Amino acid sequence: MSRGRGDERDLAERFISVDVETGGATPADYALLSIGACLVDDPETTFYAELKPEDKRTTPEALEVSKLSLDILSTMGEPPAEAMQRFADWVRDVVPADQRPVFVGFNASFDWMFVADYFERYVGRNPFGYTALDIKAFAMGRLGSTWAETSMSVLAPRYLSGRPLAHHALSDAQDQAALFRALLAEPAVPGKDTT
Repeated sequence: MSRGRGDERDLAERFISVDVETGGATPADYALLSIGACLVDDPETTFYAELKPEDKRTTPEALEVSKLSLDILSTMGEPPAEAMQRFADWVRDVVPADQRPVFVGFNASFDWMFVADYFERYVGRNPFGYTALDIKAFAMGRLGSTWAETSMSVLAPRYLSGRPLAHHALSDAQDQAALFRALLAEPAVPGKDTT
């Protein structure tokens, strides 16, 4: 029996920073509007897509944050099935057969749920599987900090020269990659109780 990429436990990880912009809070009700991704260790190796919006609600607040136009996306956006297949192909191309892709995000649960939903509906599988590495949770463990101390307003001055996220999916994915690399380089704080 072929095991494809082999036993996942034996594979080295390839970290991929992913960010999305959406029309609202959940994929059941709101459309995925853009996806940006890059390799954490090579942030110039990138993926970006703007998607034609599905017939779902949007919130003015979400559109104000992303500065994306539904009118422009409706005519210029990529059909979701094509964008998601292209993303799956990109992941396959940048992750060698002896490695597994690891989804890395800032508030990863938000970004992952949209990406996972769209992959399942349009491609039939999620190349990242069922897991995601959350930078905020990683920072909390690495630095021995509280959850509140992992906000971007705290981490950006220390690791990103104070620049805020741009709310452009690719730019934010690249900033997240820089933040994650910096946190990986930090020595772990042993034994600090954060409860």
